[in-house]
Amino acid sequence: MLKAGDIAPVFTLKTTTGATFNLAEQRGKRSIVLYFYPKDNTSGCTAEACSFRDEYEDFQDLGAEVVGVSPDSEESHQKFSQKHRLPFPLLADVGGKVAKLYEVPRALLGFIPGRVTFVIDQQGVIQYVFNSLSKATDHVANTKKVLTELAAKKG
Repeated sequence: MLKAGDIAPVFTLKTTTGATFNLAEQRGKRSIVLYFYPKDNTSGCTAEACSFRDEYEDFQDLGAEVVGVSPDSEESHQKFSQKHRLPFPLLADVGGKVAKLYEVPRALLGFIPGRVTFVIDQQGVIQYVFNSLSKATDHVANTKKVLTELAAKKG
């Protein structure tokens, strides 16, 4: 799996609005909290997405944009995003090509896509990686703490 200090692989995927999200175009703008999750509308994934939603303003204040990625379709993401009023984009990684680029491990004998969060700085360098399928909301708390520490270092 990719680790802190690695350059984040660039990619382009469709968002919930049908727009295109290109990671390379984000460089120099904001940090990116890129979180991979298994499936829309499951209990852990819903808890994680809603936790990111509830803390979204804090992430924005810390100079970061939150972006969710799963193998679900754009249509599934649209419904999930609308149902839970998510203020950040969800990206449709149908086929899992971006998850493979990021070396996101699969769980339960390879049947379930993994849950991994990456913090990518403005220069495209991965600053933090958290991998836990079962601790969905810890992704939010841990990532917020890391961004706070990074902001303090910049000073």
